[in-house]
Amino acid sequence: MRARLPVVTVVALALITPAVPAVAGPPPPSPLVFGACPDDVAQNYPTLTCATLQVPVDYQQPSGATIPLLVTKHAANNPSKRLGSLVVNPGGPGGSGVIMAGYVATPDETGFTPLEPAVLDAYDVIGFDPRGVRHSGAISCAAPDYFPVPQPDPDAPASRDALWKLWDGYADGCGAKAGALLPYLGTDSVARDMDRVRASLGEQKLNYLGFSYGTYLGAVYTELFPQRVGRMILDGNVDPTPPDLFYKMALSQDLAFPKRLNSYLGWVAKYDAVFHLGTTVRAVRANWNKTLADFRAKPHGAVGAHEFLGATFGVMTADELWIPFTQVLSAYVVGGDDSGLVDFATPSTSAQAERFTASFSAVICGDSKWSHSKATYERDAARIAKVSPVAWDNMWITGSVCRNWPVPDHAPIKITGRGLPGILMFNTVGDPATPYSGALKLHKVLRSSVLVTERDSGAHCVFANPQSMVNTAVNAIGTKYLLTGELPPGDLSVPGHALPVPTPAALKAPIAKSRAALVR
Repeated sequence: MRARLPVVTVVALALITPAVPAVAGPPPPSPLVFGACPDDVAQNYPTLTCATLQVPVDYQQPSGATIPLLVTKHAANNPSKRLGSLVVNPGGPGGSGVIMAGYVATPDETGFTPLEPAVLDAYDVIGFDPRGVRHSGAISCAAPDYFPVPQPDPDAPASRDALWKLWDGYADGCGAKAGALLPYLGTDSVARDMDRVRASLGEQKLNYLGFSYGTYLGAVYTELFPQRVGRMILDGNVDPTPPDLFYKMALSQDLAFPKRLNSYLGWVAKYDAVFHLGTTVRAVRANWNKTLADFRAKPHGAVGAHEFLGATFGVMTADELWIPFTQVLSAYVVGGDDSGLVDFATPSTSAQAERFTASFSAVICGDSKWSHSKATYERDAARIAKVSPVAWDNMWITGSVCRNWPVPDHAPIKITGRGLPGILMFNTVGDPATPYSGALKLHKVLRSSVLVTERDSGAHCVFANPQSMVNTAVNAIGTKYLLTGELPPGDLSVPGHALPVPTPAALKAPIAKSRAALVR
């Protein structure tokens, strides 16, 4: 989970585990009535239908103000085989479940769908935009052009005052523009919303597919509503145990990134005849380092060190992007043409991009403990930067905005894993966004879970992936579980999916957006 993705970046804080608050529930919701979708949804995913569900802003005041959630449905393709509803969440936080439902269920030009046809025959695929996101009362903290492009060099000592001021100002803007809603955007509220979605669909149990931060949302749901958990798949898993959950996650990302980068550099070296960036990891790394140094010394248009690092991190999460990224990197290193690389790495300055940052920040800052000390963040970033090139950049995306967040933070809800049916977990062993160590921690907590590990892979998430990243063994395991409820007899690992091959056709293919980019 980075803010570009998580991405995501304290002093040891007291281990405070809040009890799950007792909430007097609002009256049962009325059944959802599905009809036409907003234009932006309908144009991209014409098979979806949409409905609006009103939920309490504050579940402690269930008869008070409400917020509308947009809910989408891709109806089961074969009603005679229908098993129920499958709710999907893409992560983020701040990702659009509305778009995710369309993405996993809509055939591409070849007829491929990320979810297997048998699953689409059996389930209504349900998505919803979480509160504060897109069509569900989206929040904003600043004008779309608030962040300078390019941003100051994240590693330079001379940039620090400006970056602290930039992110402190953004946090102040969140308080000024969205302060009344900020206390109610946390994962516990979204999990309660998800149960309202379940009830409004007439389902006795929640069948759920959650990716990245969506695994944490699923885990919180299991704690609040253990008796209502149906079939649940969690993919790209978040460690729910630290009180400073999202800060610890960011630090773990920093440490996982170099290993994933090494794998990528080795792949580039294998295809030196195509990319001409070197025949060894060392040689390719030297060219990547030189490019970073060039963009750090003098930004190229909208792209400086921050933007180049952000683009590289995103590429490391989805190897479907390896070919196009390496093509533009090669064009710059070998031919001196920076146009493709600048185009690839230029961040969006749209209103939606700022709203994603706002909702992302609202969740990670409120749902996790954070230090208020600049020195803590700078010390940790300086320490980890000795081994990871993204340490400073990741710190600015997370710790800097959360340090003086305008509403109080709190430690995460403790996940006990008691009284649950079997849960299926997936994780790649080299995932830089949700590192494997987090999957092991969540697996230990969710004692009824089975963990399937994809070896020799560092992709972010593995089930229902794009066609170029399909792991047939993983898809078979997940599909069987969704259709029958049958889990593997125990934890297991499967070989990694095939890495891309830069064939002439692949080199000419248009650049596809990653799943993470689509849902923002």
